[in-house]
Amino acid sequence: MTFQLSYLQNCFSAKYPPTNFSTNFIRRNFISIKKSIDSTKSKKYDENNFSNLSVKQLNPKKALNKFVISNLDTDKSFFSTFSSNRINHDVTTNINEKQKQINKLVQELEDQQKYPIDEKPFLIKDLITPYLHSDYQNLQKQIAYHLEYTLPRNSKKLETFGTYLATSYTIRDRLLQLSHDTQKLYNEKKVKQACYISIEYLMGRFLRNAVLNLNLEEKYEQALAGLGYAMEDIYDEEQDPALGNGGLGRLAACFLDTLATHNYPAWGYGLKYNYGLFKQSIGKEGEQVEKTDVWLDFPYPFMIEDHFIRYPIGFYGSIETYVDEETKGTRFKWKPGEYVIAQANDILIPGYGTDNTNTLRLWSCRPIEKLDFDKFSLGDFKGASVQRINAENITNILYPNDNEIAGKELRFKQQYFLVAATLHDIIRRLKEQKRTIYELPDFVAIQLNDTHPTLAIPELLRILLDEEKLTWDEAWGITERTFSYTNHTILPEALEKWPVKLMSHLLPRHMQLIEAINWKFLEKIRKIENDKGQLTKRMSLIENSRDTLVRMAWLGVVGSHKVNGVSDIHTNILKNDVFQDFHNYYPNKFVNVTNGVTPRRWLHACNPKLSELITDTLKSNDWIYDLSHLSKLREYADNEEYQLKWAAIKQYNKKKLQRYIKKELNIEIGCEDVIYDIQIKRIHEYKRQLMNVLASIHFYLKLKKMSKEEKKKVQRRVSFIAGKAAPGYIVAKKIIKLINCVSKVINNDPEIGDLFKVIFIPNYSVTLAELLIPASDVSEHISTPGCEASGTSNMKFVLNGGLILGTYDGANLEIMENSGEENVFAFGITAKEVPQIKQNNIEKGAWHLMPKELQDILGIIEEGTFGDPEDFHGLLEELKGVDRYITGNDFIPYIKALDDVIETYQNHQKWWRMSILGCAGSGWLSSDRTIKEYAEKIWDIQPCPLPKFESENQLGLNNSFCTIENYNQSKKNDIKKLLENQNVNDKFRRVYKIMYQLEEQFNKDN
Repeated sequence: MTFQLSYLQNCFSAKYPPTNFSTNFIRRNFISIKKSIDSTKSKKYDENNFSNLSVKQLNPKKALNKFVISNLDTDKSFFSTFSSNRINHDVTTNINEKQKQINKLVQELEDQQKYPIDEKPFLIKDLITPYLHSDYQNLQKQIAYHLEYTLPRNSKKLETFGTYLATSYTIRDRLLQLSHDTQKLYNEKKVKQACYISIEYLMGRFLRNAVLNLNLEEKYEQALAGLGYAMEDIYDEEQDPALGNGGLGRLAACFLDTLATHNYPAWGYGLKYNYGLFKQSIGKEGEQVEKTDVWLDFPYPFMIEDHFIRYPIGFYGSIETYVDEETKGTRFKWKPGEYVIAQANDILIPGYGTDNTNTLRLWSCRPIEKLDFDKFSLGDFKGASVQRINAENITNILYPNDNEIAGKELRFKQQYFLVAATLHDIIRRLKEQKRTIYELPDFVAIQLNDTHPTLAIPELLRILLDEEKLTWDEAWGITERTFSYTNHTILPEALEKWPVKLMSHLLPRHMQLIEAINWKFLEKIRKIENDKGQLTKRMSLIENSRDTLVRMAWLGVVGSHKVNGVSDIHTNILKNDVFQDFHNYYPNKFVNVTNGVTPRRWLHACNPKLSELITDTLKSNDWIYDLSHLSKLREYADNEEYQLKWAAIKQYNKKKLQRYIKKELNIEIGCEDVIYDIQIKRIHEYKRQLMNVLASIHFYLKLKKMSKEEKKKVQRRVSFIAGKAAPGYIVAKKIIKLINCVSKVINNDPEIGDLFKVIFIPNYSVTLAELLIPASDVSEHISTPGCEASGTSNMKFVLNGGLILGTYDGANLEIMENSGEENVFAFGITAKEVPQIKQNNIEKGAWHLMPKELQDILGIIEEGTFGDPEDFHGLLEELKGVDRYITGNDFIPYIKALDDVIETYQNHQKWWRMSILGCAGSGWLSSDRTIKEYAEKIWDIQPCPLPKFESENQLGLNNSFCTIENYNQSKKNDIKKLLENQNVNDKFRRVYKIMYQLEEQFNKDN
C-alpha cells in the first residue's frame, strides 16, 4: 500500500491530533517520517485494514492510530523512525496481545460506515419535489397527507375543521417554496428592500386570499368537492388572526398584498399577539363586554415559528462610560438589567399573478429562563414562573390599557421590543450579504407606521454609536437616511408622548440619546429663531409641561428623511398646523401619499359575483392588477340591462347579510327594496357614531307621529353599526350602550315593524366587513372635518358599488374628486370652519346654538325612554357644553342628507347609475397606486420579479406549479444549456436539474 503525503498531513493537523503520540512530537518529526515513507515506497504493506479507506471515510486521527497499531510488527523501517525520536518502544511492544486484539476490533467497529459520504452532496432543495403538483387529484393526496401526518387526524374520517387545517397546510407548502425562491433572488441581486414596521396588522382570513392570488381556487374546489366539502364551508372554518384592530392595521395588510403583487422587495414587521385586542359581545344592558380573544387555541397554519431567529432584548439597567482605545474619546455602553427573547414567527404573503412571496415577520416574547428551578424546588411555584409571565405579557395583548402606570410601562415595553427585534434582524440580514453598516440606507428603507415604532430612531442610533463604533455624524446621517415616518392622526391625544421618567427608567441609554438629538437639533433652531425662545419651545422633542414628556411624533419628524400624510387634506393640516414649524424648517421633507385599499381582497375576494360581472364586461381581469381599468365601466352606467345585473348582485349580497343577521342576532330584516345603511368603524367621538344614533332617534320619533297611510309611503331602511371601543375609552363605551338601548326600543316597537331598524353587530372584524361592504347601499363616513386623516372603509364601499354619505373630510374629498361629487351625498362644513365654530360653542355654550330638533332628542333621552338617563349623562353634558366634535352644528345638514339618500334610492335608475359611476371612478383608491408613490417618492426601491421562463408553453409548463410530468422530449444538451442560462427561473432550473441527473443515471445503468 502506498500512502499519500496529503493523507498524513491531515493526520498531523491540529484538527485531528493522533492519540498514541503527542501532536508536537509528530509535527517536529514530520520530515523524518516523510523520508521513511519515501524510502519504503516499493514495499508491499498489508492492505487488509486500508483497502476500502479514504480520507472522507475515516477520521484521520483514527486512521493514523490504526496504521500505527497494525504495522508496528510488519514495518520495522517505519517503526524505527519513531524509535529514533524517543518513542518508548518497550511500552508499545509489551501491550497485552489480547488488549491489542480488542483495540483492533473496537477500532474496526468505530470505522464501520455502511454508506460512504458523498464528496459532492445534493443540496436539500435538489432532493425535494421541485414544485408541488396542482391538479385536483394531487391536491387531494396532499390534503390527506396533512390530515394523516401533520395534524394528525385519521384521513378516513374527515371533519370540516381538520380539512380546513390540512388544506391550509397545502397552501403553506407552496408559499414556502415560492418564498425561498423570492428571498434567494433578493439576496443574489442585493436589491434595496422596504421594511414596514407597524404595531398592528388587521389581516383577515388568509386562505381565500392566498388561493385566489395563486389562481388555484377552481382546482381546490374540485379537490374538496371530491372529499365531500364545499370551498365556502372550508373558508368559514378560519378565524381572523387577532393581530390588529382598526384602520391602521388594515392599511398595513393592504400594503403587504400590494408589495408582493407588484414584486417590490419588502418585509413587514410586527408583533404576534397571543390574545389580540379583545372579543366583543354585548351585555344584557347593551354595554360592551370584553372577552379574551383566544385565537391561538388551535394551530394557525399560515404562521411559521422560526426557532432559529431569536434575539435578546434588554430593558432597565445602567449606562457605563469608557475611553475608546482608537479615538481616545468617551464612549457609552448600556448594561440592561433584564433580558427577554424575541422569536420570529413568519406569515408568507403571496402576490396576485406572480410567484413573488414576501414575509410578514411577527415577534413573540419569550423569557430567558422559563422556570426558576431553585424557587420551584423551594415550593415558590408562583415565583418560579414570574419571569415567564412578565415576558409573555409583552406580546399578550394589543394596546394594553394605559390608564394606569403599569399599563403605560407594558405598552412602552411592547413598542421598544418591536423595534429592537426588527433592527437586530435587519442588520443581521445586511451582514449576511457581506455589506457594511455604512450601506444600511442602500440596503433598506424603513417605514414607521405612525408613532408606535418611532423608538427605532434612538435604537438604531445606539447600535451605530455603541456597537458599531461610528461617530455621531456618521450614525445620525445613516439613521436619518434610513427612516421615513407616516403620520396617521392630528388628534392631540393620539400624538404619543411618553414621560421622561418612565423612559429613563426603562431605556436609560435611549433617553440619553433623545436628549442629545434634541440638543443638537435645537442648536440649529436657535440660529434662526427670533421670538425669544418660543420656536425652540414648540419644536423641542421634550415638552416641559406638568410632566416632562417626550414627543414621539416630533422624534419621527426629526429622525426621518421623509414625513407623509395620508390624504390631501390631512397633509395640508400637517404642513400648516400640526407640524408647521417643522415644515418651515424642512420644506422638502413633507409629502402626501393618499391611502388605498387592495382590490384583490376588497372586491375580487369579498364580492365574487361583482368581480365576475366586471371581468365579463371588460373582457379581461386586468383590473384586478390595475384598478384604473374600472374607468371603462362608465360607458355602461346608463345601460338599463346592465343596471339590472348590477342591482341583482347587490340584492344577492344583501340576502347573505340578511341570513347572517337572522342566524347570529335572531333579528328578521327585509332585503328587497330596503336601504342598507352601514357605519362600521372603531368607535370614537370624532367618527360621530353618536350623531348617527341621534339621527335614528329623530327618524323614529318622526315615524311615531305618522298615520298608517303615511307609513305606507315610507322607504324602509336598516341602520347597521359595528365597531369596538378601546377598553379604557369610557365615552366610546357609553356610545355603544346608547346605540343598543335605542336599537332595543325601535326594533321591538310594533308600530314601527320593519319600516326601520337599528342593529349593532358585535365583534367587528375583517371577515364581518367582507360581508357588510358588498351588501351596502349607502355607507356613512361622517367624521368631524379635519379629524379623519384619510379613512379607507369609504374606499371599500365605493369600490363595491355602495354610495357615500359623508363630510368634507379625509379621503371623502378624493372620492368626490374621482367619482364625482354629484355621486356622493356630502354635507356639513369644511375643516377651515371648525375652529370658529368650536370657539363659538365655548363662548356661548353649545346648548344655546343647538337646533331645537336635537334639544328635543336629548330631552327624550333624559326622560329615560332609552334606559337609565344616568348612563348617558356624561355624553349629553358634553354635547350641551363644549360639543367638541360639533354634532349640534352638523345635525340638521346630516338629517337633510339622509332624506336625500331616501329620495334618491326611490329613483332606481338614478341610484344604480350613481353606484356604477362611483365604482368606475375608484381606480385612484387602489393601494397599488399608493405603494408605487411610496416606492418612488420615499423608499427608492424597484420591483424585483422572479423571472419567467420565456418558453414555458413550448415546454408544457403552463402554470406556476410545474411537475416532472411536464418534461417531454428535451434533449440532454438542451437541458444542459437551460441549466447554464442565468435568466431561467430558479424553479425550472431545479426541475430540469433533477431530470438531467435522472437521465445521466439512466444512461449509466443502460
